[in-house]
Amino acid sequence: MQYYTTTAATTMGSSSPPDLSKTTKLERYNSYIRRVNSTKLLVASSKLLFRVTLLVALILILFFTLNYPPLSENPKHIHTTTHNFLSSAFYGSGAAWEKHVRHSSTPRRPNGLSVLVTGAAGFVGMHCSLALKKRGDGVLGLDNFNSYYDPSLKKARQNLLTKHQIFVVQGDLNDEELLKKLFDIVPFTHILHLAAQAGVRYAMQNPISYIHSNIAGFVTLLEVAKQADPQPAIVWASSSSVYGLNTKVPFSEEDRTDQPASLYAATKKSGEEIAHTYNHIYGLSLTGLRFFTVYGPWGRPDMAYFFFTKDILQGKSINVYVTQDSKEVARDFTYIDDVVKGCLGAVDTAEKSTGSGGKKRGPAQLRVYNLGNTSPVSVVNLVSILEGLLNIKAKKHVVKMPRNGDVPFTHANVSLAYKDFGYKPTTDLSTGLRKFVKWYLSYYGIQSKVKKEIEKPNEHSDDS
Repeated sequence: MQYYTTTAATTMGSSSPPDLSKTTKLERYNSYIRRVNSTKLLVASSKLLFRVTLLVALILILFFTLNYPPLSENPKHIHTTTHNFLSSAFYGSGAAWEKHVRHSSTPRRPNGLSVLVTGAAGFVGMHCSLALKKRGDGVLGLDNFNSYYDPSLKKARQNLLTKHQIFVVQGDLNDEELLKKLFDIVPFTHILHLAAQAGVRYAMQNPISYIHSNIAGFVTLLEVAKQADPQPAIVWASSSSVYGLNTKVPFSEEDRTDQPASLYAATKKSGEEIAHTYNHIYGLSLTGLRFFTVYGPWGRPDMAYFFFTKDILQGKSINVYVTQDSKEVARDFTYIDDVVKGCLGAVDTAEKSTGSGGKKRGPAQLRVYNLGNTSPVSVVNLVSILEGLLNIKAKKHVVKMPRNGDVPFTHANVSLAYKDFGYKPTTDLSTGLRKFVKWYLSYYGIQSKVKKEIEKPNEHSDDS
């Protein structure tokens, strides 16, 4: 009531000032209440924060105690493991993890090798790992299990490796801390570097993945290897794609390789130049292997022979490419067992690196070899062989080869590899495809008359 009277008096021009004492007291009281509530909230928040911090600290201490690997007496190891906490926490750590790494890498024969195989869950990587392990060498695998093609196939390869006591670390080549950790645990004598982003056509969809894996990943691996003491000898996968637009056949290691027809080829050619640089500056022993269209059991689903088999069995039509001037496309198809022999031959003849701790002590070995079959076969003949093995007539759709980086013809001259480590391919395409189809039907559980036919002697000869 007082409020309205005051307002009215003011409106009528009264000279008496309004009574604000009660309003002021109310505002002071409200301010006091707000301060008290703020203080209580701050105290409660501080207690909660303290309890959460304490809980997190306890969890970290527990995690550190149970999982963190024991520190070595080597100061270098202490430095590396400190930097590797997050990396090793993700990929695996602790005494048990290190035990797996050491056990897998330890040779079982006198003077056996200790080999780090990158891309071990890949096609060539799995077969090479098994071959090395079978003869008594220590093998540790590394693979990132990317989704370029069905990762379940890579996991199945990993399971096969595990059965043969080969441990595969899941990690990326660009994870330098992980690589350093592995080198701290194991004094590798050799690296068989087979990890790469493969495929010519996919480069048009995802070019950055090729730079990440084939160039940056290779450099990261070489950076770690150059600091190792002793430095390992390195054998790595280049590609027949480096010959690009070369028209001189058969392809020789002395031919031009400065005209790549695809980004994939360009990254592999870059790898050869990078290898030369690290050999020259740091004394790393490096051997590059130019693979020619490798095929066989456990192969890559993105390869023509693989998806042709799948599509023929499913009754789907297949595209059979010809050149822009309607000539047949041909490839020097090389069976996996022959390639494995070439890889192991290169490993066995690789000389030791000459540097240590990143410093070159003298000239080091630098080599590059073709690993092919020396007998190009047209894609038309490839399909014909598959038709005979599957006992199904393919629905062929002949189309001009798109301008996507594929080359029309490959043919390997392997005389240098034969001279230096006795490389001699022995498997013709018909024999190799028979073994592949038998594996394919078994792996995918296909039960039909095809499976019975595949067991019969091969009546289809390869006249190419």
